[in-house]
Amino acid sequence: MHGQTARQTAPDPSHNGGFVGAHWPHSLMEAMRMDVLEHSPEKTVILMPVEGNTQSAGILHGGASAALAETAASFASQIHARNVHGADRGFAVGTELTISHISSVSTGRVIATATAIHLGGSSTVHLVEIKNEAGKLISSARVTNRIMARRA
Repeated sequence: MHGQTARQTAPDPSHNGGFVGAHWPHSLMEAMRMDVLEHSPEKTVILMPVEGNTQSAGILHGGASAALAETAASFASQIHARNVHGADRGFAVGTELTISHISSVSTGRVIATATAIHLGGSSTVHLVEIKNEAGKLISSARVTNRIMARRA
């Protein structure tokens, strides 16, 4: 999916699916080649290749897994923040990330699925599972975001 013409559209996180196919030039998401497959406050799914995101031992870097988990949960929280405070004012900022690395992977792609366990007026909490293409659990994370409003 990375590099398709659909990725040329500007992201609109004000509605469900708003980050699907989005593109962030010169960002960490672009550098790590993350692709948003599904996007809502309740569930956000992001795909990332292992190649280019490994440590020196040739396996997926734990920091890459952490960045993927936080991105998935934060993107889900962005829609929720806009629902709470309005599209022009609401935004989310990460406040906590806890991740456990369960297994390793050295080839293919990994898929992060962020599932909401709390969507409140001032915070969100998402559980994120990162699995390989065969469905094997690679990492498990819990991400908290603060829901905020831009000052008028």
